Amino acid sequence: MKIYKPEWHCTFTVNEAAGASSSWRERLAWRIRRWADRLDGKGRTVTIECNIEPAVTEEEVDNCLVKGFEVTHSLLNQLAQQAACEDVMRDAKAELFEQGPPR
Repeated sequence: MKIYKPEWHCTFTVNEAAGASSSWRERLAWRIRRWADRLDGKGRTVTIECNIEPAVTEEEVDNCLVKGFEVTHSLLNQLAQQAACEDVMRDAKAELFEQGPPR
């Protein structure tokens, strides 16, 4: 009887700057991206590298990225809600947040 073993490989990298071993072209491209981010002042540039074997379609990769950003949005909303609640609590019950001597 033959035993079948599925094999796959996936790497996913998100970068916000050129790496230490980057070529001069990559470093220049990142410098231009930083300038563009400063000019419009609205966002943040990242690059995403995804290598998958066996290959999947670009549409499937895009769908996964969209779902991932939806999860990120949800997590950021939760963080914002927690920060807002803490701000209200610090205002309403400041004594709970006062730093006293350790016990």
